[in-house]
Amino acid sequence: MTSLTADDGVRLDVIQTGDPAARPVVLLAGFKAAATSWLYQAKPLADAGYRVITVDVRGHGAADRPETGVGMARRGRDLRDVMEELDLTGAVLVGGSMGGNTIWSYLAQFGGDRVGAIVIVDQTPKMLNTPDWPNGFYGYDQSNVDTYFAERIPETGHGTPLARRGMRLVRLLKAMKGAERELTPGELSLLHDHATADWRAVIAATEQPVLFVAGAESEFWPSAHATASAALAPLGEAVVLDNDGHAANIEQPKAFNAAMLSFLGRVAPA
Repeated sequence: MTSLTADDGVRLDVIQTGDPAARPVVLLAGFKAAATSWLYQAKPLADAGYRVITVDVRGHGAADRPETGVGMARRGRDLRDVMEELDLTGAVLVGGSMGGNTIWSYLAQFGGDRVGAIVIVDQTPKMLNTPDWPNGFYGYDQSNVDTYFAERIPETGHGTPLARRGMRLVRLLKAMKGAERELTPGELSLLHDHATADWRAVIAATEQPVLFVAGAESEFWPSAHATASAALAPLGEAVVLDNDGHAANIEQPKAFNAAMLSFLGRVAPA
């Protein structure tokens, strides 16, 4: 593990595996998940010939955890600091859940000069449901925009119950070992910022190839978000993984890795 320093002095951390001279793949975990949650992707990517960089931005894993001041714009700047300190070019950015929208925050602020391709893992670009975007978080609309995430991530009643996921649950527990369930005031503020953002215009302006992956049984939003998002992107593709939930890369790693590596083999060869 390597520690990096963000432009405001906060410590970030990365884990690097694979060929250091190969094309970089940067893995960004979802809300509260650590870099180590990519354990089912790091080795397959390294074995496929990529330089694998799993990132803990602030508030994640081994990185510093400021109590305040963490929003989506700051997360995008953290990714910028990682990209610049490691001097990455042609990088494949892979983001799960909030990690996916962190990529759009980075592109909105700094452009895509260092980016070769993007993979978004079960994250809608707009969580608020509106007449022109019915692919948001279940039950979240203008009537409860300021209260829906005020205390927690709501239960939606969608997806396969945890107790019935079998090996999918075993993989989740292994990958998310040590993750804290309680949300601090700062984390709730970040969650609200995340929930009220709309990244569709950024997607529409993205020149890099983008793969949008959805879990067919996502707990949070309809899987149609992947196809709808791909339609926004000039070079967008979508895949929906059967028998898979929101943590699509964890619950069905073989299917996810096959889809990701196929995409990268076509658009970002090692």
